[in-house]
Amino acid sequence: MDVLLSYLLSVQTLLLVFVIVLLKSSIKFVPQNRAYVIERFGKYQSTKEAGLNFIVPFIDQVAADRSLKEKAVDVPEQSAITKDNISLSVDGVLYFRVLDPYKATYGIDDYVFAVTQLAQTTMRSELGKMELDKTFEERDILNTNIVASINEASGPWGIQVLRYEIKDIVPPLSVMEAMEAQMKAERVKRAQILESEGDRQAAINRAEGEKASVVLAAEADKSEAVLRAEGEAKAIVAVAAAQAEALRQVGEAAATEEGQKAIQLDLATKAIEAKEAIAKESSVVLLPDSGTDIAGVVAQATTIINSLNRAKHDVAKR
Repeated sequence: MDVLLSYLLSVQTLLLVFVIVLLKSSIKFVPQNRAYVIERFGKYQSTKEAGLNFIVPFIDQVAADRSLKEKAVDVPEQSAITKDNISLSVDGVLYFRVLDPYKATYGIDDYVFAVTQLAQTTMRSELGKMELDKTFEERDILNTNIVASINEASGPWGIQVLRYEIKDIVPPLSVMEAMEAQMKAERVKRAQILESEGDRQAAINRAEGEKASVVLAAEADKSEAVLRAEGEAKAIVAVAAAQAEALRQVGEAAATEEGQKAIQLDLATKAIEAKEAIAKESSVVLLPDSGTDIAGVVAQATTIINSLNRAKHDVAKR
């Protein structure tokens, strides 16, 4: 009886172990961004993607484990000849990922090696279509052309090339020296152009400044002449007004008795001074006809003044 129980326990244990092994073999947990290629009896059966998956134990097996993540592969340095027959040393980095695990497993033996070699040959081919200067100026176009050419050839492998980046382009030493001399000449040329532009602008500024100073000087002379003319005109008006006022005051004073006596005295004085001046300047002396000549002159002047006064009164009455 004890032997039978021991046998049954051993059988149950074996069955439990078999079930555990069977479950472990049939359950597959596929990580994110990975894919398992399943073969049954050596033939492709299915592709298991991320998550919980079941296979037939002891019949199905994982033939390949493919990563679906983007990969970066260094493309070794290589020699290439440009369109103008310049030898270059070029290296780069290739970025790609697996799109179809089935094609990546059965379409090519080693897709990483194949894509790297294809990138090298394509890069040499594309560089052969460009001149040396264009390889430095148009790297983006060169990268785009390389990616397009690789994708066209790697389609049957289930690979997608995302981008290709050239790290270094190293020309021969002689070419580098020539390029450096050319760049130096370009810098000297730009410096001379900038200097000449500065001289031209300075000359233009000086000419504009001289023109502005001449205009300002002319405007200043014009303003000065206008002000001088206005001042002279005001002076003439002021002198004329003063003379008119003086004549008016003399006329008013002459209308009085005292004024007439003063005029008579002034006329007599001026007549005497005139005769004295004539006597000094001439050898001939004119004597008055009579001793009352001076009195006669005064009387004549008085008569003239009285006539003027009467005419003035007559005009005022009218």
